[in-house]
Amino acid sequence: MNPEELAAALLAVVTPLAEARREGSTAGLTASDLTVDRPKNRDHGDWSSNAALKFAKAVGASPRELAAEIAAGLESTPGIASVEVAGPGFINIRLDAAAAGSLAKTIVEAGAAFGTNESQRGNTINVEFVSANPTGPLHIGHTRWAALGDSIARLLLASGATVAREFYINDAGAQMERFGQSVLAAAKGEPTPEGGYAGSYIDDLARRVLEAAPDLLERDADDQLATARDLAYDFQLGELQASLTKFNVHFDVWFSERTLHVPGSDGEPSLVDEAVDRLRAQGHVFDEEGAVWVRTTDFGDDKDRVIRRSNGEYTYFAADAAYYLNKGDRGFAHRIYLLGADHHGYVHRLKALAGAAGDDPDKNIEVLIGQLVSINGARLSKRAGNIIEMDDLREWLGTDALRYSLARYPADSPLTLDPELLRRRTNDNPVFYVQYAHARTHNVARNAAASGVDRSAFAPELLAHETESALLGALQEFPRIVGFAAEMREPHRVARYLEELAGLYHRWYDNCRVIPLGDEPIVDVHRTRLWLNDATGQVLRNGLDLLGVDAPERM
Repeated sequence: MNPEELAAALLAVVTPLAEARREGSTAGLTASDLTVDRPKNRDHGDWSSNAALKFAKAVGASPRELAAEIAAGLESTPGIASVEVAGPGFINIRLDAAAAGSLAKTIVEAGAAFGTNESQRGNTINVEFVSANPTGPLHIGHTRWAALGDSIARLLLASGATVAREFYINDAGAQMERFGQSVLAAAKGEPTPEGGYAGSYIDDLARRVLEAAPDLLERDADDQLATARDLAYDFQLGELQASLTKFNVHFDVWFSERTLHVPGSDGEPSLVDEAVDRLRAQGHVFDEEGAVWVRTTDFGDDKDRVIRRSNGEYTYFAADAAYYLNKGDRGFAHRIYLLGADHHGYVHRLKALAGAAGDDPDKNIEVLIGQLVSINGARLSKRAGNIIEMDDLREWLGTDALRYSLARYPADSPLTLDPELLRRRTNDNPVFYVQYAHARTHNVARNAAASGVDRSAFAPELLAHETESALLGALQEFPRIVGFAAEMREPHRVARYLEELAGLYHRWYDNCRVIPLGDEPIVDVHRTRLWLNDATGQVLRNGLDLLGVDAPERM
């Protein structure tokens, strides 16, 4: 019996009781209003409900009185062993062993689908993250946003949403010209221009540019710069994509900022031109001193924003507006932006932009600000000179350790990681602890097969040991953890859940044998425990996959 079934059973009991006391008191009540929770103290049962406390006033009864009536009604529900009233009116529910144990078979048969849910069904969500300038390698900050953004997208997909992972390529503006000038200077053997990009990676790009265009230095100045810029851009973007792929992060869309400024065919306006017209049509654009403004203060921004300067040039805000509108045109009703710690000013700006576009800033846009991350003892990049590169971190600590550790904490908390801990193969290393639990489930299954224990029988009523009850209770929670983590955009909830599950599994392993000792015969309890072992491995595997982390079968 799962939480949804318990909530439905509660609804079936509460509705007639409440209606008998006060007509109309449960109008519109659904099972989702009667959620059940795991008691912190397992001596209080498998599940607990505060339904009596929640609805006592509405039906004109004391909480304990209503709780007693609900408890009496629940006791006849199949799969419920006992119901008790505690404290001011909490209802503690204990399942019979067969009802609780049946979950093990459900999980094994569901496989990779266990944990998926429908809580985000119908939502079309664009998740934009990383979005680095294609002028240099990805750094440690990008590494955190990559891990978090990808895990958030995985959670949303597992919860039924339609999701696109998107990388916004900042390939327009002055930084691209400085980038091209820097590469061209390196190709000529000249010093880095003032304000340009330095580092051995620029020398590498210059070498590749000369290999691709051997006659580069024989061309006129404008052609030299354009060729150096465009070729280096392609090479550097390819490196960014390769770094992310090695980090197990894949994007559905690579959106070029340049495309926002390109006029359409047959003289049609660019997306940026069109954005100004569309915002003007919403009534939030005004002209002042030759410039075009958006009245974003109408939506909580600290000041109105210039979208086109008096000299006719567009501001960055114009590109932001065009990009936001374009996401909606592509069918994404909800846009999530994951931005770095230095982008706090963008929160009000982007929300105001959503309002000016006619959307609801509280529903159609979400801006998540990730805080800084550091790693003790990490060295600056030898290639870039002033950053800690993603590739260096991955090669040093490993993809799994990095992804798990970065997803293990809320995005808005500053984070310092201990590399010595992350490289340690001991239980105080959280990712090792969880992965080892998964590998142990496979080791148990291999040994069981060698000993003749299989899953040919399933008697869930035999899973009666206290460690089995605790393990089954945690397994039952997984779909709800996934749905809640998706709703809150908090992958760390999955990581912390997996650590708790791993601990419960290890305690079960120490107390309950899948393989009989010595000459003991193989009986149904051994076969049934193999189902529970394999179910735990499946949930650990599913959870690690949501974090983009491997689930090794041997360690």
